[in-house]
Amino acid sequence: MSRRAPVTASTSVEEPFWARGAVVVGVDEVGKGAWAGPLVIGAVILDTSGGAADVPAGVRDSKRLSATVRERLDLEIRARACAASTGWATALECDQLGMSAAQRLACRRALDGLGVHVDVAVTDGKWDFVSPHVAEVRTVVGGDDLSASIAAASIVAKVARDAAMREVAAHHPHWSFESNKGYPCMRHRAGLAAWGPSVEHRRSWAFMDDLVWGGLQRWQRDGQISLL
Repeated sequence: MSRRAPVTASTSVEEPFWARGAVVVGVDEVGKGAWAGPLVIGAVILDTSGGAADVPAGVRDSKRLSATVRERLDLEIRARACAASTGWATALECDQLGMSAAQRLACRRALDGLGVHVDVAVTDGKWDFVSPHVAEVRTVVGGDDLSASIAAASIVAKVARDAAMREVAAHHPHWSFESNKGYPCMRHRAGLAAWGPSVEHRRSWAFMDDLVWGGLQRWQRDGQISLL
């Protein structure tokens, strides 16, 4: 019985830009909806020096891939891409800045890490958090399934953030970060109910409103800090 070839995201979004000689970066975020841990932006420039984009087979939206496949593809992407980078905003920076500004900060850091001048950025969703760091930005709803560059960026960001959350879990065992990666789930809620928030939690988020607080400080949206 023959094995079905893995589904790979297309490059149709990037091709018009490549046709005019533009350097295109795919950008995607991971961790926006988490309760704890960093926000991570992935940025990948696929190699088109051979006349066609060098896309590892199976590159698609990272959420549709197993952890094992993601980790294998991450290595392939980094080895074969023209450039790949991640940019980070810590939980504290997300609290201090708010999510929109934190996304822009992490994106700037990711783009700076590429070491390559970029003409066009393609990113998932409707909201442009890449400007003004790149002159031309194309937002694509469902882009991590439709664009190989965005899909590659989603994989690079997801693998990097998951590894960071497993490391955090070793020092903060009560919230099951090794399995939930800082996202909501029953075990995460149970840890918060029993232990309150850790230093890795985003303390300005609405989910914190019903918690019993101890000595940790609570971030308010206006930048003021209060104890509950």
